[in-house]
Amino acid sequence: MSDAGTPLTPPEPDEGDPSAPGAFAAAFGQAAKRAGLDPSSSSSTGRAVWTAIGGVRGVFESVVPLVVFLVSLTIWSDRLWLAVVLSIGAAAIFTIARLAQRQAPSAALGGLVAVAVAGVLALVTGRAEDNFIPGFLTNVVYGGVLLASALSGWSVIGLAGGFLMDDGLAWRADRRKRRVYFWLAIAWAALFFARLAVQFPLWLAGADVQLIGTIKLVMGIPLFAPLVAITWLAVRALYPKRDADTPAS
Repeated sequence: MSDAGTPLTPPEPDEGDPSAPGAFAAAFGQAAKRAGLDPSSSSSTGRAVWTAIGGVRGVFESVVPLVVFLVSLTIWSDRLWLAVVLSIGAAAIFTIARLAQRQAPSAALGGLVAVAVAGVLALVTGRAEDNFIPGFLTNVVYGGVLLASALSGWSVIGLAGGFLMDDGLAWRADRRKRRVYFWLAIAWAALFFARLAVQFPLWLAGADVQLIGTIKLVMGIPLFAPLVAITWLAVRALYPKRDADTPAS
């Protein structure tokens, strides 16, 4: 396929030792599979998206601790410690529930650790708005890694997709696949940088904590879910259905 008319084209594949990229591909692929994002499966797009966000529990785990934090500050504006304790407590309840059901400790503890770190930072500085700093750093890291992977020709999305679709690293020799994986990585990087571009200036300007928190919620799952669907559909479109259903020879 011709790349004419494309303002930015993915880098051509380079030569090098594929062992390290292969290991990264397996790691990213396994992570995607654990999250329910396996384009080679027969799941519908809606089910894949719902699985990726963790279903009803995932939505509550993502939203409730922050909502509790914001509501607590609205009711008790002079009791930051209480808002932090209540938000960590909400996250702890979800964690205990996961551990009780013998789910992976990493999945159970990840959300709690994130909420606890944000809350402790706010208590240390005495500024409720500093609760959002870990989120800013996360957006920088994720966005930076995705952007770098795209520009280097080793799209993180491609590494995961190639592993899951039994394509290995062969996608890098296919111009169409390389271009799609390039733009998918760019799209994901744009999501993280967009969150940062909107929320960070508000934090710098000393905007109301409730305002920043509300925007964070709006730019969370409502933006994440559609991009998951687009990624899922794009990756599946790269491979004929028979390739997905037939084991690689």
